[in-house]
Amino acid sequence: MHGPNDPPNDHGISRRDLLIVGAASFAIPHIAEAAAPSLARAEAAAIGVPIMSNVSFEVNGKTRDVAIDTRTTLLDALREHLHLIGTKKGCDHGQCGACTVIVGGRRINSCLTLAVMHQGETITTIEGLGTPEQMHPMQAAFVKHDGYQCGYCTPGQICSAVAVLDEVKAGIPSHVSTDLNAPPELTNAELRERMSGNICRCGAYSNIAEAITEVAGRKA
Repeated sequence: MHGPNDPPNDHGISRRDLLIVGAASFAIPHIAEAAAPSLARAEAAAIGVPIMSNVSFEVNGKTRDVAIDTRTTLLDALREHLHLIGTKKGCDHGQCGACTVIVGGRRINSCLTLAVMHQGETITTIEGLGTPEQMHPMQAAFVKHDGYQCGYCTPGQICSAVAVLDEVKAGIPSHVSTDLNAPPELTNAELRERMSGNICRCGAYSNIAEAITEVAGRKA
């Protein structure tokens, strides 16, 4: 009998070394098997193979289920998969606001977030606010005050404007709010600050402000 500290045999391997090698040879296949799914996903991502995922969310009051590449932005999911093309792709960098939608009551740039991040959430696009036959008050005000020219940014402007009034109503301050302990008033400075993320390349800003302030219930 040889103990674990016995000197190496004629082959230069002690009993301890033999036990270690045996244990390792047993463990390696199991470790590799456990790591295989994540390794496969990483390898697929490295070579550009799409990794698909099933996503379900409520869009404009209806449950929508889509199977999409996990890299798909919410903007592309809405436009390319659900064919809701009212939401526009402008800069695709979150700088122009043309892609603004309302998610869980908050406005976001849909080009900067992945669709898979919004599993189970409630999403409202311009199509969900109103129709040509039954417009949302903000849509009607934009028409009345000519709050657009080319109209490309208008869906994002309207979604953002609706959310702005909800923010003010909820007492959420902005960077220019003078009193953080009092409900904000929709002054011209507040309005400009809150809508600053939505760019109108046609320059219809004064008309947009008139439309929003009319819906807010005060004179422009």
